[in-house]
Amino acid sequence: MNTAADRKRKPLLRLSDVAAAHVRELIVSGQLRAGEFIRPETVADELGISATPAREGLLLLQTEGFLTIEPRRGFSVTALSSEDIRDIYDAQALLGGELTARATRLITPELLDQLEATQAELEKAAAEKDYEAVERLNHRFHEAIYRLAGSRKIRWLIKTTLPYAPRKFFAAVEGWPEASAQDHRAIIEHLRSGDEEAAREAMARHVRKAGALLAEHLAASGTLG
Repeated sequence: MNTAADRKRKPLLRLSDVAAAHVRELIVSGQLRAGEFIRPETVADELGISATPAREGLLLLQTEGFLTIEPRRGFSVTALSSEDIRDIYDAQALLGGELTARATRLITPELLDQLEATQAELEKAAAEKDYEAVERLNHRFHEAIYRLAGSRKIRWLIKTTLPYAPRKFFAAVEGWPEASAQDHRAIIEHLRSGDEEAAREAMARHVRKAGALLAEHLAASGTLG
């Protein structure tokens, strides 16, 4: 369950952002395939909102490269390649690795204990196949490290890659929950030892692995072009 502090930090989303997030999740989880059409009215019905913010959400996804507008036909899912996905996660790995290296210089025993506690919760949730909790705790784990590093501009850059990570359908990508449960231990170990380069590499390897798993999942689902 989210804490009061978690809820307080979350900004209220516009309905157009809710629509964009919903369709984006369907695309990156492989439930909407390349070339498939999506209508604002369909999104509106699924979310219980009007067609206007639904269309605004689809227009946002067009600017992000997830959708294409075809004259007289509407919005269709833009084909992504396996290389596109891997490139995005390579960029995220470089940025996340740098933030983790910087966090290594600043982390305290208390913060390490908090990361350990989060990871213990995550592993328990994974064992119980509570994938909603795994996704939430995974996000908390990464956010704690990245926020500690400061570096607002790098954090902003990494945020631009996050739309390609399915959250609502986290468990749909085979191997993702397991990667979060297993890979974080090495990151914590290197943070605790103060080894910046080893911490950088552990985070980068973890993120690249996630990208490879996602690319394989989308290829198998027919989403990639």
